[in-house]
Amino acid sequence: MQRRLENERETAAVAQALALRARPGDCFALSGELGAGKTCFARAFIRALAGDETEVPSPTFMLLQSYDGTLADGAPVAIAHWDLYRIASASALGELGLEEGLASNITLVEWPQVASSLLPEDRLNLHFRMGNGSERTLSCEGSAEWRKRLKGAL
Repeated sequence: MQRRLENERETAAVAQALALRARPGDCFALSGELGAGKTCFARAFIRALAGDETEVPSPTFMLLQSYDGTLADGAPVAIAHWDLYRIASASALGELGLEEGLASNITLVEWPQVASSLLPEDRLNLHFRMGNGSERTLSCEGSAEWRKRLKGAL
């Protein structure tokens, strides 16, 4: 599934729509080159669940930022936002606890390539490609279950 995003506002709208469909245990793998929109997407996604005023810095240097959010049905949920840009191998991630929260958190992983063997097979892969100016192309790849859940979000 692909969608052209004209600007950051459209990226945020898609992120918010996906956040409203998110469930505990969901993993979103965000890939694309530097500046392609991964952090913009993650910020809007997290704010949709944790509140519009929530400060959402890029976790590039911290590797992980955690948030408390509320699902569309009012249930509380933990959100983990990982940025693996500076990680050289998956072996380092075992010590950092990436796998521990995957079953219960909503997890967003930027630069997921290094951790692909650790991430759940039923994750939603979101690839951001740069276009002209602020335009981006978002490609989504996931299971049949994800395709059902994505209807209306894209």
